Amino acid sequence: MPVVDLLSPQRGENILDLGCGDGALTAKLVELGCNVVGVDSSFEMIAAAKSLGLNARVMDGQALRFTHEFDAVFSNAALHWMKNPECVIAGVWRALKPGGRFVGEFGGCGNVTSIVTALESALSSRGKMVASPWFFPHPEEYKRLLEASGFEIKTLELIPRPTLLPGDVSGWLETFAQPYISVLPAAQRLDFISEVVETLRPLLCDTKGDWKADYVRLRFATTKPNTAT
Repeated sequence: MPVVDLLSPQRGENILDLGCGDGALTAKLVELGCNVVGVDSSFEMIAAAKSLGLNARVMDGQALRFTHEFDAVFSNAALHWMKNPECVIAGVWRALKPGGRFVGEFGGCGNVTSIVTALESALSSRGKMVASPWFFPHPEEYKRLLEASGFEIKTLELIPRPTLLPGDVSGWLETFAQPYISVLPAAQRLDFISEVVETLRPLLCDTKGDWKADYVRLRFATTKPNTAT
């Protein structure tokens, strides 16, 4: 919700939720009286969002098909899956009306470093290597990209945010680390996940048995100038 507060949505605004997932935050914006379109590249996620009665569409965030339609573009925990940020930012710029806002939060430099290191080490010992599926930029890098498109930066900060997991880290791995897991034969995957969990136990699990993912978030708010087209 902090990033929703940063967006400061107003009743009657047209808002694009970029990478809306299952629509949980999209629904919050609708409850606040906004007209919201949610887009995501996952058919399953869009089906879940539609089941909530939301206006949701399957669309690649790197190839948005909107022109001057929105007062704000909002994105939470999605932009790090889009590895062509120049195309994302250009599409957001086109989608916004002059004076519109682009506000979001996603994985920044240092996000899940412990988890990535453990995954890469366990894969390397099996003779495998995978390019990172994520875009975790340094704040200065993302600031340059936004300003190159014409956005005015209101705030942009890197926020360490260790996040409590519902169990051990295996559920997180099975959900988010499939690009690493899927390169292995099916018969090797459980052992691989177990090895990564044990590697991470002294790093991410406290004495009470609670696990926290080492999240680092990049949170930002920008504006498209009123004079822009």
